[in-house]
Amino acid sequence: MSQDINSRNYINSEVLVSTQWVEENLSNPNVRIVESNEDQLLYKSGHIPGAVEIDWVKDLNDPLKRDFLDKAQFEELMSKNGITNDTIVVFYGDKSNWWSCYAFWILKLFSHTDCRVMDGGKLKWEKENRELTRDTNDYKASSYQAPVRDDKTLRAYRENVLKHLESGLQLVDVRSTGEFTGEKLHMEGYPQEGALRGGHIPSAKSIPWSMAANPEDGSFKTYEELSKIYMQDANLQPSEETIAYCRIGERSAHTWFVLSYLLGFENVRNYDGSWTEWGNSVGVPIEK
Repeated sequence: MSQDINSRNYINSEVLVSTQWVEENLSNPNVRIVESNEDQLLYKSGHIPGAVEIDWVKDLNDPLKRDFLDKAQFEELMSKNGITNDTIVVFYGDKSNWWSCYAFWILKLFSHTDCRVMDGGKLKWEKENRELTRDTNDYKASSYQAPVRDDKTLRAYRENVLKHLESGLQLVDVRSTGEFTGEKLHMEGYPQEGALRGGHIPSAKSIPWSMAANPEDGSFKTYEELSKIYMQDANLQPSEETIAYCRIGERSAHTWFVLSYLLGFENVRNYDGSWTEWGNSVGVPIEK
């Protein structure tokens, strides 16, 4: 099983909290627990007491264009969940925290100060037989003031990736091996759709996101284990500008979190257009 978080030697261990910490802070008015899943039925079937749901489809995305919610929409989302600018927001969810890292990343696009991830996500909470409830939560609306979303520091667009390629900088493809080789357009067990072409962006290194998590409980591997995967075996340099991508940006948000916080990489951006955009774009370079 996973070690205590403080013994894993992360560069920024404060962004991870344990299931025990969450249990001890369920009644803390300065903490809001947020569940974000791929499976939209999971929250309703049982969630951590007091947790709210932020749904990646209906809550984080603009209803018309392919983009995230804007400043006003973000302020409304935070307000309706009783989140203030000073609230400690703790994310957890399914898939070893895929979507909770994605939601964490979006809050950081709006510069929310204190975001954390519950190590191990929903799987670890359930394995430890901690309490789940179907009770709904209705928090008093807060007053939340957000800056305009920052799409330059943590987010990459297609044109950024093309310039990145020209400069020979680090690219990480976090999809499955079959997707990287072009054999598949999505992971095993999912509809093989969403892109007209398969393969990967030239020079990208294949490091599937799941290598960062312990499969038995969804927790993050130690600094030593992660540094071997990313820095020793893949030869990624923490000081060099890095872009991570997957199919729509959720798995690469997980890797962005690992590189940025647990390993302390200095400049990592998530290309959320990812293969759905790149594999459908005219004229961009593709390798198999």
